Amino acid sequence: MRRHKAKGEVMFQVFKKEFNSFFASPAAWLFMGAFLLVTLFIFFWAEAFFARNIADLKPLFRWMPILLIFLVAALTMRSWSEERRSGTLESLLTSPVSPTRLVFGKFFASLALVALALVLTLPLPVTVSMMGPLDWGPVIGGYLASLFLAAAYIAIGLYMSARTDNPVVALILTTAVAGFFYLLGSNTLTGLVGHEIAGFMSLLGTGSRFDSITRGVLDVRDLYYYLSIVGIFLTLNIFSLERFRWAGNPVSSRHKQWGMIVALAILNFILMNVWLSPIGKARVDLTEGKIYSLSESTRGYLQQLQEPLLIRGYFSSKSHPLLEPLTPQIKDLLEEYQVVGGERVRVEFVDPHTDQSLEEEAADKYGIRPVPFRMASRYEAGVVNSYFDLVVAYGDQYETLSFNDLIEVKGGGDGEPEVLLKNPEYAITRAVKKIANTYQAGGNIFASLQKPVAFQAYISADNKLPESLAELRKSLDEIITDLKTEAGDKLTVSFEDPDANRELANRLQQDYGFGPQIANIFDPKPFWFYMLLQGDGELVQVPLPADLDKSTLKQSITAAVQRMAPGYLKTVALVTPEPAAPANPYMPQPPAGKSYDGLQQVLGENVRMINTDLKDGQVPTNADMLVLLGPDNLDEKQLFAVDQFLMQGGTVMLATSPYDVAITNTLEAKNHSSGMDEWLQHHGLTLEKTMVLDPKNASLAVPVRRRLGSLSLNEIKMMPYPHFPDLRGDTLNGDNPTTSGLGQMTLNWASPIDVDADKNKQRTVTELMRSSDDSWVADSLNVMPDYQQYPSTGFTVPAERGAEVLAVSVDGQFESWFKGKDSPLIEAPEKPESPLALADEINNGAPAEAATTQDAEEKKTVVSSVISRSSDSARIILIGSNTFASDQVLNLASQAQGTFYTQPLEFIQNAIDWSLDDQALLSIRSRAQFARTLEPMQQSSRFFWEYLNYALALGGLGLVWVWRRARKASKQKHYESLLAEV
Repeated sequence: MRRHKAKGEVMFQVFKKEFNSFFASPAAWLFMGAFLLVTLFIFFWAEAFFARNIADLKPLFRWMPILLIFLVAALTMRSWSEERRSGTLESLLTSPVSPTRLVFGKFFASLALVALALVLTLPLPVTVSMMGPLDWGPVIGGYLASLFLAAAYIAIGLYMSARTDNPVVALILTTAVAGFFYLLGSNTLTGLVGHEIAGFMSLLGTGSRFDSITRGVLDVRDLYYYLSIVGIFLTLNIFSLERFRWAGNPVSSRHKQWGMIVALAILNFILMNVWLSPIGKARVDLTEGKIYSLSESTRGYLQQLQEPLLIRGYFSSKSHPLLEPLTPQIKDLLEEYQVVGGERVRVEFVDPHTDQSLEEEAADKYGIRPVPFRMASRYEAGVVNSYFDLVVAYGDQYETLSFNDLIEVKGGGDGEPEVLLKNPEYAITRAVKKIANTYQAGGNIFASLQKPVAFQAYISADNKLPESLAELRKSLDEIITDLKTEAGDKLTVSFEDPDANRELANRLQQDYGFGPQIANIFDPKPFWFYMLLQGDGELVQVPLPADLDKSTLKQSITAAVQRMAPGYLKTVALVTPEPAAPANPYMPQPPAGKSYDGLQQVLGENVRMINTDLKDGQVPTNADMLVLLGPDNLDEKQLFAVDQFLMQGGTVMLATSPYDVAITNTLEAKNHSSGMDEWLQHHGLTLEKTMVLDPKNASLAVPVRRRLGSLSLNEIKMMPYPHFPDLRGDTLNGDNPTTSGLGQMTLNWASPIDVDADKNKQRTVTELMRSSDDSWVADSLNVMPDYQQYPSTGFTVPAERGAEVLAVSVDGQFESWFKGKDSPLIEAPEKPESPLALADEINNGAPAEAATTQDAEEKKTVVSSVISRSSDSARIILIGSNTFASDQVLNLASQAQGTFYTQPLEFIQNAIDWSLDDQALLSIRSRAQFARTLEPMQQSSRFFWEYLNYALALGGLGLVWVWRRARKASKQKHYESLLAEV
């Protein structure tokens, strides 16, 4: 034990001597100074950190593998070569200290100096975390990877230094060998070969392994790879020193044994990498939210599969250089799908270019074709046609994912775009969910029900029903008989007549707001025709179809069952404003008004979407939720449809404001009427006729006037725009699933929402979004900023400020706006324009009474009543903006972000999933790489943070200098005390 301790003390003494020798000369200061200078220059200038607008440290670690090659080579070039040139190596090797301790002492001394240089960069992640929501997982992984990478380079540098007595030669050799290991896995070389060989080369490259760790995933295979390089070159270093000691001596068996031991050690280091290669579970995901590990939601979907699932990747061996590094990441993810899914999941990777039959199948069956990508090299510019697609197939259903679904692109500070995987797990799992639900919908709808459901019909006797409803009553019996056969004991049926049971009629009125119905004004005889589906504590009203058709009625009942059954694709009714007619229909021009193509595309990937205008006074019977975006002057029938859908226990999501902004060559605000103001006020919600302006805001590209001598120029600049409140942190409800995972949200031209506490005291009110405490409101229609008069904000700022509610959810029982009123669906008889017109009809042989009767017969039977009260499951989600999810506004926001801005779309999807109790995808929807943006800040704030980091770096060097001076003074004092004793 004492012997091992003595050995450790000897190595520690070597370590201290070597470490102190760095500071005895300018070497350590030059190393740390150059490291900090280059690092900060790359971070703030080459990578344009603020222009990139992402709260991460990728600009710091992206160049680390190349930067450390040169710095470590310069650090280690004199470690042994100087000893050889000065003749001190012989004395070292003949001393009692073994070469192993000498090598490890020098190794740890160099590594300690690199670690000290990395510590001096810690102010960077700290300040970035103050500027935005930094994920510390990749930061920890980056620093750990930098240490392991530096250790590998130091081991290479020490061995090369031991091979020569010329430090410059050692520098060149270290740079060449370390550069060779880096280039093995770089895109420069892997782009010249196919995916299989490129994948093998990436396993050998120090840079490619480094990138894997800096993502925030600590894999034992990556860490051991660096340790194996350290082990191999330190072993060679020790062996080279031993051989130097043997120089001039005859070869002995001990020398041969040394050679055999070294060869076996190197072979073991290499074979250990091979042995660890198939072990994929020995890793730790350090990222917040575990974005590189399959979520519990995905695992749950895979466990529910009843049929085999096929995930096939179509990847070309030759692709665009920016896409090629992403292919191995997708392959690793799909392999994890296969591991979790077991026998239920089959994963395949194919290159259609190598097999014509595969290429034909991809085109004919799945519609997948190669995409032409422009690319350029040193020698030529051209186009490469490549595949970058996934097919997810289940039963007879399939979904294709193209490169547009899998990647996201952001403009880089150096002009080169940055391409990353968007959120592959969400895209794949969403596809799995969609096709599994679609496949399941073609089978027995009752099979997935966990508990029985009860169909309850409250219908008058046939002699009291209108003729068309009497026929529908017979059809209902046939439908229920078929469903009962299909459902078995999972469906119970009951029919009751409220006309024959006054107590039942009163209970229906009290519990559900049901009342007697009438067919039309010509047949005012009241009757009852209501249907409910109840089970497992859930109640769903089955709406009566408008066309009173048997097939439509069956669809309505089936939709109600599916609403209770887990796993079925939900249906959302979407109401958007009609595009304005062009001024000149003969002139080609872009569509006027707002469009929602982006939203409709995204919603279509997750739910069954129905576009409707509600002009018939009814929400589609199979709709599970109603979404209205920017409604424009809804008439009474449309409002009735919204009201009665809410009364049926549905969720109404409404985005509206008293103002609308047209985006053309300029920004023009105008007053807007949704036709729903009184309806909202009836439910205790008021949209104030003002707009919220917030000093914490997103940027907008606006023309800024600049004087150039006698000339006045307009320049387009990204300027802070208070009408775009940037919501993050405590301004987003962290406890509600619709907003907790967003991270950031921009709500454009929003109006504050006033919630009447008295009217909503029996309901649950949830504040989803609010502006910052420094925000203010304005009622001006001028939304163009004036930065000459108001340089910081572009608008006048009043003294009164405060937070405003911008989005709210209200749950509970609501009372109908139409309670006590006639249904607008029942039209009054049309009166003749004048007595003369009536006389003309009589003179023409068509008596007025007969004509009126004939019109009544021709009129379609319209069954309507007013449900006066909703169930407790009803919900209103109100957002105080007309435009936040429109294509035009998303394009404006994307210009400022440098990548496609999706937060409004994710918010709407989250609200739909939350309202429909389908929250499995909520946890992984907002995992996009570019979602962590910096907080809005002025130019002065950017300068402050940048120069603060420069100052902290200099301060760190100053602290090291003070520490070394204190150590030197302490040593000198110690030596003086020893001399005084002598």
